[in-house]
Amino acid sequence: MNSLSYRTVSANAQTVTKEWILIDAENQTLGRLATRVANVLRGKHKPSFTPHVDCGDNVIIINAEKIVLTGKKMTDKVYVRHTGYPGGQRFATPQQLLNTHPIRVIEHAVRGMLPKNKLGDALYRNLKVYAGSEHPHQAQNPKVVNLNDIR
Repeated sequence: MNSLSYRTVSANAQTVTKEWILIDAENQTLGRLATRVANVLRGKHKPSFTPHVDCGDNVIIINAEKIVLTGKKMTDKVYVRHTGYPGGQRFATPQQLLNTHPIRVIEHAVRGMLPKNKLGDALYRNLKVYAGSEHPHQAQNPKVVNLNDIR
């Protein structure tokens, strides 16, 4: 056989099939959840993964306030943000963020694992995080996925 019997498939916007996936974050470790969600958003779990194309799925995460951090990270880890004004540096622990804005903890973790370019911005828009067990995406018929089944 003088030629290859297979071809490298490069996905594009027309050939990508995107699904909606529902993940329950209750009693899940933050880092493990974030890495697996980032892989699904990128599309690395699909055989047709193409690095420069948005070929990942849309992900819905519910029960964000019930996330778990290991060790003393709940009190010792610090999130830093800046208001944009002089002296406007603000600090918050995960415990404080979970009490006020529980969605931001998961969004921050997943956002840090996505590419830092226009593709990463587009992938981040495919992530929907909700504090409670209700979400407004019933019409998309999301597929409930166990976190341990994602690699």
